[in-house]
Amino acid sequence: MRPNIHSDRKAQYKKYIELGLIVSLFLHILLLQGYKRIQIRPIKISKALPQMDVVDVPIVKHTKTSQPPRRPSVPIPSEDEEILDVEMDDPFIDVWDPDYTPPPPPEPTEDQWTIPFVAFDKRPTPVGGYEAILSKVVYPEIAKKAGIEGQVIVAVQIDEKGNVIHTRVMKSLGPNGCDDAAMRAVRAVRWNPAYQRDVPVKVWVTIPVEFKLVQR
Repeated sequence: MRPNIHSDRKAQYKKYIELGLIVSLFLHILLLQGYKRIQIRPIKISKALPQMDVVDVPIVKHTKTSQPPRRPSVPIPSEDEEILDVEMDDPFIDVWDPDYTPPPPPEPTEDQWTIPFVAFDKRPTPVGGYEAILSKVVYPEIAKKAGIEGQVIVAVQIDEKGNVIHTRVMKSLGPNGCDDAAMRAVRAVRWNPAYQRDVPVKVWVTIPVEFKLVQR
């Protein structure tokens, strides 16, 4: 007959368990005996704890300083006919009228006015050159006595035939008569018109007019 291997292993397993329990119990006994020999001494604290002051913290109450935004007012229709017949001076009311025509824009001031741009290939020139304009300048007596010197810039509009249509002072020397004298000198000379592709055109140009006293 073959020996029973499973029964032998079960017997060995039980012996191993019993041996492990005996060793564990023996180790616990040694630990307990060693713990009894340890003497625990209390530690005395020589330094005293610092004294702490108790401060009462006041209770702060928050107050609302800003008010909430007001609700927008809602228009309420009125049945009163007298209110509907009132004429209001608001100019924006007439915009809803189909026959409404907006007013013309205001005229630009002296500081806001700019020269209208017209393209040209050949600039208009005074007949006789710039010296012809200076020869027509009459120095105002007020400016002479005050010793006023400087430059007046005149904007000139010249048509297709070389005629001066409009003049406008772009840079003034003040109320001393120099502005009027400069415009009269520009109007007194003849002009060659401007050309765009060999076709005369009406343009604006600026002409500087010098006022300088002759030192004697």
